[in-house]
Amino acid sequence: MILLDTDHVNVLKYPDHPRFVGLTGQLNVSAEPNIATTVITVEEQMRGWLAWIHRADHIHQQVPAYRELLQLLDFFSRWDVVPFGEQAASQFEGLREQRIRIGSMDLKIASIALIHDALLLSANLRDFQRVPNGSIR
Repeated sequence: MILLDTDHVNVLKYPDHPRFVGLTGQLNVSAEPNIATTVITVEEQMRGWLAWIHRADHIHQQVPAYRELLQLLDFFSRWDVVPFGEQAASQFEGLREQRIRIGSMDLKIASIALIHDALLLSANLRDFQRVPNGSIR
């Protein structure tokens, strides 16, 4: 399985993104048929739009954010989304005990990748290279 982090999902969400063609091309030639993301990425994406809605000073400023939120739900409805379950939580705790110094959300994504023996595609290589024994690139 190939897991895409939030940065890569952002690229795929917007076909006019400068990296869209390159990333979709790489994924299309991949021998791995199962390409997914994590519930952590869904959470990060949703938090962004919900924060925009919350910050809006005027009700009409919320309209485009709600439109984007609906598009986000539609976008993720077409994805395999890997959950953060008990095994991932235990992996997360183990990595925390090792004092891995990356953000909590990235560490949760890494934990999911490790327990599924998945290849993690990330734009945050400097963070994920700190995670031991992982097939994270």
